[in-house]
Amino acid sequence: MEKSSKARVVVGMSGGVDSSVAALLLKRAGYEVIGLFMNNWEEQDDGVCTSAEDWRDVQAVCGKLDIPYYGVNFSAEYMEKVFSYFLEEYKKGRTPNPDVLCNREIKFGPFREYASKLGADFIATGHYCDIEHDGGTRLLKAADSDKDQTYFLCDVRTYQLENTLFPLGKLKKGEVRRIAEENGLVTARKRDSTGICFIGERNFKKFLSRYLPAQEGEIRDTAGNKLGTHTGLMYYTIGQRRGFGLGGISGYDQKRWYVVDKDVKNNILIVSCGEGEELYSSGLECGNFNRIGDIELPDAFACTAKFRYRQPEQKVWVTIGDSGGINIRFEERQRAITLGQYAVLYLDKYCLGGGVIDSVYK
Repeated sequence: MEKSSKARVVVGMSGGVDSSVAALLLKRAGYEVIGLFMNNWEEQDDGVCTSAEDWRDVQAVCGKLDIPYYGVNFSAEYMEKVFSYFLEEYKKGRTPNPDVLCNREIKFGPFREYASKLGADFIATGHYCDIEHDGGTRLLKAADSDKDQTYFLCDVRTYQLENTLFPLGKLKKGEVRRIAEENGLVTARKRDSTGICFIGERNFKKFLSRYLPAQEGEIRDTAGNKLGTHTGLMYYTIGQRRGFGLGGISGYDQKRWYVVDKDVKNNILIVSCGEGEELYSSGLECGNFNRIGDIELPDAFACTAKFRYRQPEQKVWVTIGDSGGINIRFEERQRAITLGQYAVLYLDKYCLGGGVIDSVYK
């Protein structure tokens, strides 16, 4: 982390322990620190949204650190640029990751612009990742591999990462909590948020049904035999093993059923019984790939990749297409690769960027 006694940095404050400690570390390093809390989702009548509680914690932390703070409402921008995309993807039978898009469209978009109005020389967040600014901008994995969040930053443009600081890049989560505890921050023991930001602890099926009308359809096996009825394709993901009411069907092995595909055109959910062999694939394509940094790459190269957040990195062979997309071949077949999710590439300590998975090679 760069050190300055004059530079002004605006920190994205979420009301959690990570952004709280990020602000503390920046102040210790000599920056003029300003906290900025973003409300990206309007409170719903079920009371699950935690924005009011989070805002109180931001106020408490900034008061403890003796730094100014502001709150800004980006819910309209979020609805237009992130949530509308989320709904459109589900209509197509895909499974999107709106948290990745939120980083590009909100946290490093309107947030960055607002910070500039506050006279920021830098912006900062509590993400677990690191960054290099020596002769270019490159995104690095965090020291805490269990918490590394470069996956969620894979779609942020390189220019959006310029003049950005990630104070937690070299820390483990336990150290972050210890620092918060030692400095009396109210967020020291606050539970980490989980799930998609605007859904939180809500029942996903109930939430989605508010915005998309469900249409029942047939459940069939891979041979085309009808087995039952589903409640709406949008409620199911590739690899799902429960929630579609099958079991004990005569003539089939009494093993678990898996979702292996969706026929969106005909509204059919395709499942398989057994070990889920149909879930495995040998490669995928991303129609558009967001490349981060200035690391020179040949048209074809070996690296590692993730296809979901918690997955260990997998060895792959990548070919860059002429139109900005990439073709990825796996060294070992991968299970339950899901359209709409992100493929994120890594080369040693660097995150090279990512793209939405558009097709899969079975």
